[in-house]
Amino acid sequence: MSQDQTFTEAEAHRYFAIQFNSEAWHLLEKGVRTVEEDERMICAAFASCRHWLEAGTAVHHQRAEWLIARVYAVLGQADAALHHAGRCLELTEEHAGEVQDFDVAYAYEAMARANAIAGQREQAGKYLALAKEAGGTIADERSKTIFDGDLRSGDWRGMR
Repeated sequence: MSQDQTFTEAEAHRYFAIQFNSEAWHLLEKGVRTVEEDERMICAAFASCRHWLEAGTAVHHQRAEWLIARVYAVLGQADAALHHAGRCLELTEEHAGEVQDFDVAYAYEAMARANAIAGQREQAGKYLALAKEAGGTIADERSKTIFDGDLRSGDWRGMR
């Protein structure tokens, strides 16, 4: 933020939510990270979520929980990935009228990936099938292509 700009509290929360989200994504996309970068990635995902709780909607919260679940899945921390993927799915179901079609697909993807990381193949398979089904209903072709790429990427512990 520029020092000569002024922001309302809500605008500042929104600004930081976006900045921390971007930082987490930058680190997620990095091929090799240091231990310190892994820590920054976790902190950035949580910071983004916390700021969205102040300045965002239930959809922002749902997406922030997805990001936290993805970070933990990438780091191989199954329990934390399962917890946040579960929270993402809960928010998706609670706010079904507000989330986008791709949010539903990503919630199932998070559950599938977290269960795969945890070695729970049956649950992972169940949620992977739901993710594929929901991904097939994404109306916007660009969003569908992005989701399909995300679904094919990453560590699935032999599930894919």
